[in-house]
Amino acid sequence: MTATPSQPYSPMVPRAPRPGRRRPPGGVRDTLTLLTLPLLAALALPAAFAGGGTRRWFGGRAESQRAEAQAAKDAAAAAFYELDTAQRDLRISIETIAAVDSSPDARRAVDGFAALGRRIDEVSQQYIGAVDAHDLERDDLEASAAARARGELTAAKEELEKVKEELDRFGEGLGPLLGKAETQLARLAPAVERARQTLLAASEALDTARGAGLRADDLAARLAALGPELTRLNQGAGQHGVPETLERAERVAREAGAVRAEAERLPERAAEIGHRLVSLRTRAEALTTRTAQVEPVLSELRRRFTAACWQDLQHVPEQAAETVRQAQRKLTEAQTARDEQRWPDATSLLSTVRALLGGTDEAVSAAGDRLRRLNAVQKDPQQEIERTRFAIRDAQRLAMAGRNTPDPAHARPLDEAVARLDRAVTTLEGRHPDYWHFLIETEGVRQAVAAVVGRIREERGAGH
Repeated sequence: MTATPSQPYSPMVPRAPRPGRRRPPGGVRDTLTLLTLPLLAALALPAAFAGGGTRRWFGGRAESQRAEAQAAKDAAAAAFYELDTAQRDLRISIETIAAVDSSPDARRAVDGFAALGRRIDEVSQQYIGAVDAHDLERDDLEASAAARARGELTAAKEELEKVKEELDRFGEGLGPLLGKAETQLARLAPAVERARQTLLAASEALDTARGAGLRADDLAARLAALGPELTRLNQGAGQHGVPETLERAERVAREAGAVRAEAERLPERAAEIGHRLVSLRTRAEALTTRTAQVEPVLSELRRRFTAACWQDLQHVPEQAAETVRQAQRKLTEAQTARDEQRWPDATSLLSTVRALLGGTDEAVSAAGDRLRRLNAVQKDPQQEIERTRFAIRDAQRLAMAGRNTPDPAHARPLDEAVARLDRAVTTLEGRHPDYWHFLIETEGVRQAVAAVVGRIREERGAGH
């Protein structure tokens, strides 16, 4: 059977030169062409009619298989490129997670990606081997070789696509870990910059305080201690890790912010300590005067009431005088600390002085208050009795509200309160009543009744 040429032969159209072969100069080239064309025509025509020829001139089954194999090769190359791109993208995500997260989940993700990488290497080698094994550009490529190439390239493409699907599923599962890592990374740069700016602001505030004549040595020492931390921040997360760097930045910003706040408040603090010194000194002087007035009050209590009404107060004058002297010594120490700019010491001493004067003030006031209350109950004890009875009746009405009988848990302490008040009233009988005991008892009754009222309201509130 005679083969059909792939293109018509024309002796007037020269064949294109092969790539890489030198072409002769113009004049020589034209002369050679004119001489060789008749010869080529004579050689080619018999071969064509005899059924010879090459792929360049003839189609057929081999060309169809070659085209299918080339299509399979192109599809495999596209699958290989998609897998390679997906692996590169996912590697960035894995590196982000590994840099930020050291949890077991993160370590499992890194190990899983490494296992997928080994699987990707296997299918990639299969693809590369299939490509290298078949030269689809050969002129003498047989149909069976083209079919074999197509099968191997198609199988390589399917493996590439299968691993790509596994890689995609693995990437979808990284969502929570990647989100957490990206959040930390997004916080990192602002946190480091905030720490630097806060350190700078603290240094400037310290300079301002020193310019006002305040040494602030303790603040300067605290700020200097943050210097190595700033060095580590400048070295970066690549050397120290993202979580550690983020925690360090937040700690530096927090501590430097505290130094800045104290430095900015230092002039105000110095003025405040000065005002407190003056105020407490004035209070100590006033308390000295009031202490001197306790003795006359005690004399009247001794003269008009039984010993039980004043015996616990008889040492108040000397105790108050000693406490005031102690407070004045502490004030002198606080003044020295203020002058030496030992602010914590000055503040602590002033707090001690305030506590001393507060306790003495209460003791001195107790004598006058005792005389006032005893005078009132001596003049009209019925007023104290009625005040206490009213509290008991009010509690009894609350206990009976919405009930036919009171709850024994409420009725019992209220009955005891009534009996306790009656016993207190009997102590007023006789020639020398113990008014102070009477006042202590009535106060105790009212406290017990108030406790019952509180329980009733709490129980009803919980029930509602």
